[in-house]
Amino acid sequence: MRALAVVAVVVAVVAAVVAWRGRPTVEPVAVASTVAVPSVAASVPPAEYVVVAVSGRVRQPGIVRLPAGARVADAIEAAGGALDNDDLALVNLARKVSDGELILVGVTPPPGAGAEVGGAEGGTGGSSDGLVNLNTATSAQLQTLPGIGPVLAERIIAYREQHGGFEAVSDLRKVTGIGDARYDELKDLVTV
Repeated sequence: MRALAVVAVVVAVVAAVVAWRGRPTVEPVAVASTVAVPSVAASVPPAEYVVVAVSGRVRQPGIVRLPAGARVADAIEAAGGALDNDDLALVNLARKVSDGELILVGVTPPPGAGAEVGGAEGGTGGSSDGLVNLNTATSAQLQTLPGIGPVLAERIIAYREQHGGFEAVSDLRKVTGIGDARYDELKDLVTV
């Protein structure tokens, strides 16, 4: 029994070390010193870093902090890299990221997210701000959301038909198969 306890402790320590080493890190940005003429613009320091959200098919989706001037490839790497077998051919890995940006990997952006993603338009399931409307979206439009496949899309549609629609985005938690983690991933991408 003691041997099993010792093995369990060793496994826990090894897992903690692996998790700690696998976390996203930010490299310090080297700042070149220059002589500047004082001005109003010079009194505002430039941003040293940007914060972006990386979501979709990456190992560690979430918020990452990157040096100013970082590229999409840097953001994906900071999120643990793309999951196996994900094709990044249509992702512009060389594009510079901007502060507050959402980077979707291996996921089709919601309808109305912008013309640069294949000319998507916000049809009946979208809204003017690019969010997917839970009360009007089709199954195909719902499936553009991360983690929503055909089964969950049909459950969302069935819920709104049975209950006369969603009164609030938080009602999404009442749909079978949508737990807290998935809700947290979706709440900023949908509207009612």
